[in-house]
Amino acid sequence: MLKNFDFNAVDTTFADRKRSELGAELAALQRKLLNSDSSLLIIVDGWESSGKGYMLKEFTRELDPRYFEVSLYDEPTDEEKAHPFLWRFSRDLPAKGRIALFDRSFYFELMSELKLSDKKLNHQLTDVSFLERMLTADNTLVIKFFLHQKEKTMVKRIENLKKDPYRELLITAEDELQIKKYSKYLNHFDEVLERTNFEGSPWHIISTEDLKNASREALGITIRALKEHLEKPSGEEADVPRPASAIKPLAKIDLSKTITEQEYEAQLEKLQKEAGEIVYELWIKKIPCILVFEGTDAAGKGGAISRLTRMMDPRSFDVATTAAPTEQERQYNYLWRFYQTFPSRGKLTIYDRSWYGRVLVERVEGFTPEYRWAAAYDEINEMEHNLVHDGNLIIKFLLVIDKEEQEKRFKEREADPEKIYKLTEDDWRNHEKFDVYEEAMNEMLVRTNTIDAPWIIVEGKQKEFARIKVLKEFIGRAKAFIKKNS
Repeated sequence: MLKNFDFNAVDTTFADRKRSELGAELAALQRKLLNSDSSLLIIVDGWESSGKGYMLKEFTRELDPRYFEVSLYDEPTDEEKAHPFLWRFSRDLPAKGRIALFDRSFYFELMSELKLSDKKLNHQLTDVSFLERMLTADNTLVIKFFLHQKEKTMVKRIENLKKDPYRELLITAEDELQIKKYSKYLNHFDEVLERTNFEGSPWHIISTEDLKNASREALGITIRALKEHLEKPSGEEADVPRPASAIKPLAKIDLSKTITEQEYEAQLEKLQKEAGEIVYELWIKKIPCILVFEGTDAAGKGGAISRLTRMMDPRSFDVATTAAPTEQERQYNYLWRFYQTFPSRGKLTIYDRSWYGRVLVERVEGFTPEYRWAAAYDEINEMEHNLVHDGNLIIKFLLVIDKEEQEKRFKEREADPEKIYKLTEDDWRNHEKFDVYEEAMNEMLVRTNTIDAPWIIVEGKQKEFARIKVLKEFIGRAKAFIKKNS
């Protein structure tokens, strides 16, 4: 893309437009966007000293500052390094109706490091591809600009900045390095651009030899793309193939499994102490761990979590209880809220229900169109794959009971003043949909039981058996992961 770029082939489509007029037109579209189900992400990347700051000013000059945010990304902080790669960027993504402008972005490390290993390069490219596809699928328009300049232009601009006492601080070692190795960076940028020139979010190469013309071109491209996006009919359903499967994993589960009270008492405390020790080892090894608990209502998720964490240092773990999304959370992609709570290096986060609500309750209750929840299986698999390749241990538990046991437990809660708070009208309504939920769980198991993050089905009819199994599986899988990554 850059290697064959012709600086003489200037786009004159918007040459006769005043930049202030283009800015005003973009501001009018911002007002339309504000009342829509869409959002806009503008990424401005490119060579150092190529005019990124100038371009951002041109974009925002006429916009209402209450409804856009600009984020600048440099080297990640220690806290950011301790989280998954996409964590720091997810916090700045635009909510519905909003505009976000990224000065650099999740491309910064990809662009700036010439010696990025193939493994790391491929991993981050996978993360970036995943994020952009997720954004576009959720009606976010992603527009990416790469600001291009000739080597001699870059040299001249840096020399001028050095002469300016108020702006010489803008010169960094990165500027000097890119001048010194211009041809190598050109080839590197070209590869990254080629590999991330996605159909739904392509790159726009803008020559900044003339900054005013460059801003006209970038504003014009944005206006044209945003107009088309806002005029597109809402709720367009994509054709998401769903392979039919006769496999019903839950039909093979033996819910009669039990242990004696003596076995339970003999094992419980010992396993709890071992689980607590393993959490310390995860901390020492700086291994982040994610535990997912899903399952039938009243299957004992809360009890299993309580027994699992009983002897863990409370500073080492967090429990994220997933309820219906808040009004703020509904303004973002359904995975956004989970990125906010993913653990840092060495920490454990336990999810009492999770992102699998997309293919369970949202599917069954009709909260999400079929084409979106049907796409979620692959989206979830890719997210979990990226997390595992980022060093996270993911263990997923599905606790199950049969319909008769669920009814029995509901009635016990109803009769117990200490437990009646756990029972709602929704529980009884969901009980009537038991078979529909089971069908959804079966497809979830088949579609998301991956090598990176396999499901562990926990037979929950006897609570003691389920609690011991959860403890043993956590200990065994954590030990194996630690050994593999030591």
